[in-house]
Amino acid sequence: MLKILRAKFHGIRVTASDLNYHGSVTLDPEQCARAGILPLEFVEIWNKNSGQRLSTYVIYGEPGSRCCVLNGAAARTCQTGDELIICASEYVADARELATRRPVVLCFGEDNRVTDALGYEVGDGGDGRMSFAVRRED
Repeated sequence: MLKILRAKFHGIRVTASDLNYHGSVTLDPEQCARAGILPLEFVEIWNKNSGQRLSTYVIYGEPGSRCCVLNGAAARTCQTGDELIICASEYVADARELATRRPVVLCFGEDNRVTDALGYEVGDGGDGRMSFAVRRED
């Protein structure tokens, strides 16, 4: 099995943290739907400010809120305003399946508005070599 990227938030900023909540990361369901990130799905979170890495599950916050709230133990890893990379992954049985996937990558500005939507494409040349391209999504 090969673990691959399925969806990504790049540069989303922490809007709050709640140490006493029972865990997870709270995200805007509208932004999650656009990237394909599901509630209760485990994601990896990488803090661009501190280098801290963690894994937790997603819960949905208020639609349109552009929230990114670290809850429970995760609240100790980030400060309000920190830039994060949040990645959802999936497993494929064979590398040839890469050409059938197109992960959505949402890039964020300071106010957690989406500034760019990208798609990653892997091509299979049939000769054992693969290509990679980043495409702008409409």
